[in-house]
Amino acid sequence: MSDMTQTPPNSFQRYLPLIAIALVAIVGAVTLRDYLTFETLRDNREALLAFRDSHFVLTISVFAAAYVAIVAFSLPGASIATLTGGFLFGTLTGATVNVMAATIGATAIFLAARWGLGARLGAKLENSEGKVKQIKDGIDENQWSMLFLIRLVPAVPFFLANLIPAFLEVPLYRFVVSTFLGIIPGTVVYTSVGAGLGEVFARGESPDLGIIFEPHIIGPILGLAALSALPIVIKALRGKKEL
Repeated sequence: MSDMTQTPPNSFQRYLPLIAIALVAIVGAVTLRDYLTFETLRDNREALLAFRDSHFVLTISVFAAAYVAIVAFSLPGASIATLTGGFLFGTLTGATVNVMAATIGATAIFLAARWGLGARLGAKLENSEGKVKQIKDGIDENQWSMLFLIRLVPAVPFFLANLIPAFLEVPLYRFVVSTFLGIIPGTVVYTSVGAGLGEVFARGESPDLGIIFEPHIIGPILGLAALSALPIVIKALRGKKEL
């Protein structure tokens, strides 16, 4: 029996969500990169604040929907969106909306990737042998730790942290919980920067997005990352002792 006859008739449909995401991401990167910027926020700040004051609930709804779309389609401007959340709603409310919207958007692309490629790739990895199988088993044994690590370590791009778990057959609830909790520290930092944009605008300056790498901020975040990695280290040490 040929490979074509073994392939389900609707197999191509599995790739449609990923294809749509890729196309929107490409179009968005070309058409939106000049609009989702700090300058756009600065130039339209008064209109945004006026609209928020007149339609608070609608503003939150529209902003959250836009943030979900930015994350789900890997569009440019995620950092600006996080700043905008702080600028419009303050640190507490802004961080809450930012975290929830980012989690929903991340879950959308995670499901699309898993539906399109994740199940098939995961099965191939599971049935593989040698080093590849050892790596897959190692990740499976430490899923919670690995999921929190890729969220807490700033070096891992957000869109990759959404795709990698989909290809490793991570359960949905683990992905959602680790995403929601794991992005809180960084999101709160950037949202608080956004909450202070009024003063930044008044001085004619640009926000310092590198603040997350300040020792008093990156230190606690890396501490959380080290805590997440602790179970992996302990298991590795126990494995060496058994050998």
